[in-house]
Amino acid sequence: MTENIAARAVLEAEYILENGCTVREAATHFGLSKSTVHADVVYKLKEIDLDLYRCVQALMDYHFSVRHLRGGEATRKKYSAVK
Repeated sequence: MTENIAARAVLEAEYILENGCTVREAATHFGLSKSTVHADVVYKLKEIDLDLYRCVQALMDYHFSVRHLRGGEATRKKYSAVK
């Protein structure tokens, strides 16, 4: 793994933790694809910094557990704006 990718993965992970944001929000911030950010913080970060990986994973697990609520809220807003 090159140093650029390792540094990028750490930077993305720190941003996610500082802001409590989702992978999608981090991808938008860094101008990368969601898949790239996800691969960086899930697969590559595990090899770079295990403690940072565990913190990010805990936040991602939380976001995963509430995603059905966020989707429902987005749908409600969409259809309430149509009326």
